[in-house]
Amino acid sequence: MNDKIILLVEDNPDDEELTLLALKQSKILNQVVVAHDGAEALDYLFGTGKFSSLAPYNAPQLILLDLKLPKVGGLEVLKKLRAEAKTQLIPVVVMTSSSEEEDILNSYRFGANSYVRKPVEFHRFVNAVGQLGLYWLLVNEAPPVK
Repeated sequence: MNDKIILLVEDNPDDEELTLLALKQSKILNQVVVAHDGAEALDYLFGTGKFSSLAPYNAPQLILLDLKLPKVGGLEVLKKLRAEAKTQLIPVVVMTSSSEEEDILNSYRFGANSYVRKPVEFHRFVNAVGQLGLYWLLVNEAPPVK
C-alpha cells in the first residue's frame, strides 16, 4: 500500500467518482480520502470531529480542493491550511469548474500551488487528473514532514 495519501475535497458525487476513476485509470493507486465539504476536510487535516481518533496523523501528500463547497468554502479551507505550520506546506491543487478571474487570483493569493479548471469532456478530465497525480506524487519533491 502506498502511504502517500491524496485528500480529495469534493461535494459533487459525479466529480468524485470521475476523479477516483481517473486516478485509477492513470495507475495512481494511492489511498484517497474523500471529504465532502470544507468542514470535513478541516476535521481530517486537524484531527478534529469524526477524525479526532486518528493517530498517528498521516498528512496527505496532495490535496485536490474544489472551491464551491458546503459548510466551509474552498478558499476558507485554503486560508486555514496555510495559517497552520502542520499543513502550510502540503501541495494544494484547486480543481474547480470556475473560470472566474477572482477565484483564480484568490486561490493563488491564499496559497494554492496550482489552479486547474475541470474539463467537461471525460477523456480530457481523466488526462488532467492523471497528469496532476503523476506530477505531484512522482515528479514533485515534497517538503519533509515534521
